Amino acid sequence: MTSRLDDVRPDDYPCVAGAADYGEIYLEESQGLGIRLEDSSVDDVASVSERGLAVRFLRRRGQAVETLHGSANSTDPATAARLGRELLGGKALRAGQGRSLRLNSRRQPMRTDPMKVPLDNKISMLRLMNSLVRAEFPHVRQVTVSYAERRKVFAVINSDGAFRKEDRTGLLLAVTVVAEKDALLQTGTASVGAIKGFELLGGQVPTDLCRTAARRAVSKLEAPKAKAGEMTVVISSSAGGTLIHEAIGHSLEADAIQEGASPAYKGKLGLAVAPETVSIIDDPTLPSLRGSFAFDDEGIETGPTVLVKNGVLSDFLYDRSTAMKEGRSSNGHGRRESFFCRPIPRMSNLYIAPGPDDPAAILRSLKAGVFVTHMGSGQVNTTTGEFVFEVDEGYWVEDGRVRHLVRDVNLLGVGPEVLRSIDRLGSDLGWGIGSCGKDGQTVPVTDGQPTMRIPKLLIGGRHEAAAAGV
Repeated sequence: MTSRLDDVRPDDYPCVAGAADYGEIYLEESQGLGIRLEDSSVDDVASVSERGLAVRFLRRRGQAVETLHGSANSTDPATAARLGRELLGGKALRAGQGRSLRLNSRRQPMRTDPMKVPLDNKISMLRLMNSLVRAEFPHVRQVTVSYAERRKVFAVINSDGAFRKEDRTGLLLAVTVVAEKDALLQTGTASVGAIKGFELLGGQVPTDLCRTAARRAVSKLEAPKAKAGEMTVVISSSAGGTLIHEAIGHSLEADAIQEGASPAYKGKLGLAVAPETVSIIDDPTLPSLRGSFAFDDEGIETGPTVLVKNGVLSDFLYDRSTAMKEGRSSNGHGRRESFFCRPIPRMSNLYIAPGPDDPAAILRSLKAGVFVTHMGSGQVNTTTGEFVFEVDEGYWVEDGRVRHLVRDVNLLGVGPEVLRSIDRLGSDLGWGIGSCGKDGQTVPVTDGQPTMRIPKLLIGGRHEAAAAGV
């Protein structure tokens, strides 16, 4: 599918001005579709198409960096010029860079363009998933199936002489099942998402997904409540990296450090913050993951950023503004939801690297505690690191053997303390997907971890989680 941005001539766009240390034009086209089925009916079909630009200038002001940002629903060069003059108080801008810019362009691969798949086929898929759950599982009260696709094409032209463009399409399919028995309600979830075409949902993927969510919900109806208290917890690689993303990842974004919102890691570069077995990496270049991209939304070519290496804090996640404040280069983590938004430091595909231990041996080492196989939602106070996470699927383990499923499990703790306490780290690696919200912007992410053991973690039910208030 062609894009109007294919014909962009960078020399037509003004982004250089003596009144700023850095100037940038960001151009974007996006198309999206969302479908939601609930209570056996399609209650929402939304198609969205946007096209626009943003102009941004950065100016050093002593130890601070001033950001001037404006946006418009147009990709016309004249609009960019007008917006730039307004931002700089009428000062003239210079179009072009004095030389022809060479395009550096990437298109994320896909086999089947989802926008060429008929809408009726997508709705039929959701209806089939709903019918299957209701036919195969007892006690189902509600089934919610959501489908989303989005194609984003963007280009960045800046005063550094860069002209970068990327074209990527992402899909998301999520299922939530609520089961009820004797006034007890339990929920199960499952989702799949990636930077791929419709081939992501081929074969048995949709039916396997809805069966997984239904099984999680229905099985918990017969499960006892989890024991409350402090105990050893093993989190499987299948649980995904929700814990590392929420409890630790946000604290390693450079704006949190600079604003004093991450006291646990401010001033700790070069110091041990975790056991030697623990390394934490954020890598946007991993193929096809939901948080992957070749260029960030400031046009910087990306690569893996090692945040913690063998237990030692080694870096933070930077965009251009936070990097300029420290007189360094960005490491390619400036992201924005759309052209309306200014870029800020964000995670992409954050994970704890695999460790030295056999995952099965880690489980066998658990004398008495909870084995978490799928995480649910959670909350975190990024300033203190305190978190509460729901467990969508977890089991009670004694003497290294799984005894039974448990329900109403919440994990409560403090992120930096949990990171330091990890004492076993598996050689496997599993992934979870999500949509990360920050400063009113939402971006797709992936989080990963190996199987790991945490010697002491507070287990609470719904009452304890509400009392924690984080």
